Amino acid sequence: MTIKRILGLSAVLLLAVIVYLFFDISHRLEKAQSEDPLVWASDIETFAERGLGEPESLLFVGSSSIRFWGELAEDMTPVPVINRGFGGSKIGDVVYYADTLFRADNPRAIVIFVGTNDMTPQQTKSVDTMTARFAAMMSALRKQHPDVPVYYIAITPSPLRWAIWDEAVAVNEAIQTLISQMPNTHFIDTGEALMSDGQPNPDNYVFDRLHLSAKGYDIWAEIIRSQLFSDLDLP
Repeated sequence: MTIKRILGLSAVLLLAVIVYLFFDISHRLEKAQSEDPLVWASDIETFAERGLGEPESLLFVGSSSIRFWGELAEDMTPVPVINRGFGGSKIGDVVYYADTLFRADNPRAIVIFVGTNDMTPQQTKSVDTMTARFAAMMSALRKQHPDVPVYYIAITPSPLRWAIWDEAVAVNEAIQTLISQMPNTHFIDTGEALMSDGQPNPDNYVFDRLHLSAKGYDIWAEIIRSQLFSDLDLP
């Protein structure tokens, strides 16, 4: 095969990958903008098909930042993990599918990151709405796991959504107050660690200026693992 033919085939393959990614991202953005939880039905069905997962795991539930955490198992070793992150999910989506999302065999702890997609420049939900939905999510979770430690990761800053950060901070503060009144429920704030000079550090985000980069996930892993392993007395 000639070099010219190889280059031609490589270009075609690259174009195919770009087209696939474009349509995949476009499809997920459409789903993320929807307020209908049924757009996530296929994702939730996949979780159901995988079963309960390994007993005494750390269960991670939430939106795309959980889904894209590729090194999650390694970052939490030697404790097994269950990753139930899906797309651009919102708190209402987690409430709707709580029965499947929180179903697990005696999890050591449940870690949740959801809410950031409820607070975007296109649409921000009120503090009252967000706290009500958070309370509904916790109520659904506690029906399955009344005593399991729960850790909520606060809404994080990002360059893409920096314009509405003040609103997000207000929601974080209200949820933190709510959590302080809930037994065995904890608030993890990683926002400051992801910022520098009072703004999101671009190095902690990928090209879309929203999702975490490898460096951003390293920061998450250090903070989250440290609190979990200390609180739960894990090896």
